[in-house]
Amino acid sequence: MKTPDWLGHRWFRHGLAAALVVTAILGGATIGSGPRCRAGCPPSAAAAQAPAHVTFHPASHARGVDPLESVSVTAASGTLTGVRMVNDAGKTVGGVLTPDHATWHPVEPLGYGRTYTLTVTSRGAGGVAATQVSDFATLQPPNQTKVSFTSPSEATLRDGETYGVGTILVAHFDEPIADRAAAERRLMVRTSPPVSGAWHWVSDQAAHWRPEHFYAPHTTVTAEAKIYGIALGNGLFGQEDTKVSLKIGDAHVSVADDKTKQVSVFDNGHLLRTMPTSMGMGGTQQFDGRTLSFWTPPGVYTVLDKGNPVVMDSSTFGLPKNSRLGYRETINYATRISTDGIYLHELDATVWAQGHTDTSHGCLNLNADNAKWFYDFSVPGDVVEIRNTGGPPVQLSQGGDWTVPWDQWRSGSANH
Repeated sequence: MKTPDWLGHRWFRHGLAAALVVTAILGGATIGSGPRCRAGCPPSAAAAQAPAHVTFHPASHARGVDPLESVSVTAASGTLTGVRMVNDAGKTVGGVLTPDHATWHPVEPLGYGRTYTLTVTSRGAGGVAATQVSDFATLQPPNQTKVSFTSPSEATLRDGETYGVGTILVAHFDEPIADRAAAERRLMVRTSPPVSGAWHWVSDQAAHWRPEHFYAPHTTVTAEAKIYGIALGNGLFGQEDTKVSLKIGDAHVSVADDKTKQVSVFDNGHLLRTMPTSMGMGGTQQFDGRTLSFWTPPGVYTVLDKGNPVVMDSSTFGLPKNSRLGYRETINYATRISTDGIYLHELDATVWAQGHTDTSHGCLNLNADNAKWFYDFSVPGDVVEIRNTGGPPVQLSQGGDWTVPWDQWRSGSANH
């Protein structure tokens, strides 16, 4: 049945009134019991007037901070409008601010035993500006050490220079290292093309690095010691990082055979020259309780350095120069291959014996023409292999790194 118009209008008026009452009641309950919206709500009046919430790392007034520790300033709310960091000498430390102006961090390394002050300006969500100041101090090590990259003769390896395929890298510390494992973890060698290699500690101040086999010609080698800020035991810390990059040249390999009394010199596998030689006369003698050997030890050597001229004095290895076998002479075109003074050098006085008879104290005598040629041809790291001589093989302490078997070499790592 159709509802009369007057009844429908009355129902609408009463229904509308009731709905408004319910809405008012529910609306009042919502206002009184919780937020009006679930997300994107405008800040409260109090929050709108609050400054930015800024945190510092390290915390303000921290002391003994590791200089490698991450330093940052962060606005958890609001934005950073400026950060200035200075050390106790007044030097400004450079830094970068993220694009959202939420985080700042320095881009320069921190120093030991320094106090740093951070002055930060910020702005809260409602535009409230504020300035905060924080400071911290880094640790002061009892002792520090530096690393030099050298050859086994302690000659500095020079950046960008060319060396031979047998080059040995030596990380030489100027203080004894108690924690060799920690130090070795910070020593890195990269090569192109890549080769596998290992460190071998020969003392508490020196670790040697070499690959299993000679480098390929024209390899590039970069060695780094990232020791700054690193604890190395007994209160010793790394003083600074060190890096050197060098190039490996052509494969210069010389073979001195005592059976033939000849030195055969190869360049990238091609025989260039054969030179008659006179090597160590052999035998031993006692001097002041020491046993001196006059053999040329067999084994694989590398060129360490060279000099023209070189003063050779037998008293430097325990043989008095006024004894029957003693000497002190100025020698031309001397190319050194061992740390204890074995050279390939000019000695015209033994030309009669070269190629036939061993007469030297251990060096390899050559005539003037051959000695000069070899001197000019050689670079540090070139390989010299000595075969078929008597006496014990060349020792690691003499520069015989390549004579050490590979498994034994790797066992000399602090992290093997």
